[in-house]
Amino acid sequence: MNVDQAARSVLAEREIADKLAGAARIWSQWQAQELDLVAQFEPPLDIAGIPDRPPLAPPSSMPRRQLNGPENHAALIHALAHIEFNAINLALDAVQRFAGLPSDFYADWLRVAAEEAYHFSLLREHLHSLGKDYGDFPAHAGLWEMAEKTAHDPLARMALVPRLLEARGLDVTPDIQRKLRGFGDAAGADILDIILRDEIGHVAAGDRWFRYLCAQRDLQPEAAFQALLATPGIPRPRRPFNESARMAAGFSAQELAELDPGKKPANPDIHVAN
Repeated sequence: MNVDQAARSVLAEREIADKLAGAARIWSQWQAQELDLVAQFEPPLDIAGIPDRPPLAPPSSMPRRQLNGPENHAALIHALAHIEFNAINLALDAVQRFAGLPSDFYADWLRVAAEEAYHFSLLREHLHSLGKDYGDFPAHAGLWEMAEKTAHDPLARMALVPRLLEARGLDVTPDIQRKLRGFGDAAGADILDIILRDEIGHVAAGDRWFRYLCAQRDLQPEAAFQALLATPGIPRPRRPFNESARMAAGFSAQELAELDPGKKPANPDIHVAN
């Protein structure tokens, strides 16, 4: 089987167990050299398979929850699990959508998909310990909306999913861990230790391929990133940053200093689809 076909088949899965098993399986198949890397002949899927639950709503309609009781505690873990489930689909989409890149690109995102599936499993098991399951709370579709906006261009995808949205996860995780430990949930905070470690690698993969694509187009990476951030509707990074994690993932100290909402960058010839 071709690697894009394998990723497409798992991306289309709607059953949670099949999605998780499939992500692990095709990563193992790649490592065993059982998947072929050939030119893409089939059009990519534009809709990822998702389960019937949770119900999805716009990000702006989601309530801001305080960690002040069992229900909101479970809702927080559910929100984290939802991010990881969407991240499986985002990684698989990169594999099945963007043809003609080096084999290491597909290796990176198959590995990421398998790790995101593991993260989701950890959080779902923890959610079970709280008497809830994935799907018991509403969730938002913001991550997949960004996938749709960047479906036309792997450079935009690498910039605005790993380097923007997933890097935001690096920033907020330590504070979530502090809150969980303060609430008495050491187990949840320990799960986030695993996720934070792996997510640094995921952001680093996005950074690596973003810089590769910038070099292919003779673009200066930091200027190209700023230009994409200036697109209307794209959220700006905001402080505080987890500077050590971001620098481990490929951001420079100078770039972090320049991630200022008031900065007006030059505009290289790249864009985000509406």
